[in-house]
Amino acid sequence: MAKAKSKMQNAKIILGVSASIAAYKAVEILRSLTKEGADVRVVMSAAAAKFVTPLTFEALSGNPVYHTLFHAQNSAEMEHIRVAENADLLLVAPATASTLGKMAHGLADDALSNLYLAFDGPTLIAPAMNEGMWRHPAVQENIARLKSRGVKFVDPERGELACGTTGPGRLADTSVIVDKVRNYFHRRDDLDGMRFLVTAGPTHEPIDPVRYLSNPSSGKMGYAIAAQAKARGGDVVLISGPTSLTPPSGVSFKFCKTADEMNGLVQEHLQDCDVLIMSAAVGDFAAAELKKEKIKKQGADGVVLKLIPTKDILLEVAQRNAGKLVVGFAAETQNTVASAVEKLQKKHLDFIVANDVSAPGIGFQSDANEVTIIDRDENIESLPRKSKLDVADILLDKILARFKNSKP
Repeated sequence: MAKAKSKMQNAKIILGVSASIAAYKAVEILRSLTKEGADVRVVMSAAAAKFVTPLTFEALSGNPVYHTLFHAQNSAEMEHIRVAENADLLLVAPATASTLGKMAHGLADDALSNLYLAFDGPTLIAPAMNEGMWRHPAVQENIARLKSRGVKFVDPERGELACGTTGPGRLADTSVIVDKVRNYFHRRDDLDGMRFLVTAGPTHEPIDPVRYLSNPSSGKMGYAIAAQAKARGGDVVLISGPTSLTPPSGVSFKFCKTADEMNGLVQEHLQDCDVLIMSAAVGDFAAAELKKEKIKKQGADGVVLKLIPTKDILLEVAQRNAGKLVVGFAAETQNTVASAVEKLQKKHLDFIVANDVSAPGIGFQSDANEVTIIDRDENIESLPRKSKLDVADILLDKILARFKNSKP
């Protein structure tokens, strides 16, 4: 029986090595990656060569090592740009506190930090450092900032450290790191051929020329879903209300303001998608009358504003019986699961993702979420607090499984 081809065969990987006592473990990581057929280019921070020489990595990878900014051969050819343009993944292992700080704040004073800024692709980081450094608020803030940009981490293990103490900070086992890389390439194209229509952000329902009704939605959850669906090979149309976010690379982006505008775009693109994911926080109400001039203060009695319901986009989709896999979201402040199940049934959804937006640190505006995913058979899975990118991947896994099972 023929041996299954590795998903890493011919994959182009950048291995970033920073100045840690754990740098010698990068040699083992390099061996494992090349053994599975990957083409690995090693990039080193300024002081990493104090621990392992560039020649070691060059001999094992068969490729030149980019380790200095100003004295490398052919420096005029801009090695960091050439390497960054052709890579599928950047793996930084080990990553020191200093390297994390540079990456988080856009500093570029050595080969590794230069390359990171030039690389427009997925990044996986395996930190290694002293226990106190790992726990320091500055380091944790840098990690949170990188995670908010979509960077993935292989957290360090608890164990004996080079400084003689025992605690968290030890580089994760090399087999765990390589498994993370392997899983990335296994998952990378699993949504190939699937067409996604994703909504995100709030809507703005105008009251007069200078005011509107809205909600605190940042759009981060929907943008995370769109980014991960695209990264995994999907064809993605993202319909977004007003946000401060940059649309993920490679998606077809459609902007709208009001619930009516969003509904129009959803109906326009619905026929061409396989999966509709309604993560937008669509306004439930709009002003019955749009004032042509700014409403003035009218004394102590205030202003009476008559509101009317906006169109229920999911209900309209259900009534069309469009034959799409449909996912809804339920942002609740009480009876979260019960309210979500009711919405799931009423709107004939395949999945609903519910979360309690009154809980601190999750939901609106945050980079993390703590959700419950319920399928049309009312199977319920509550997830612990995770980054919105991780929640997006878990949801996409469930969608993929359902999509495959629905095929004849």
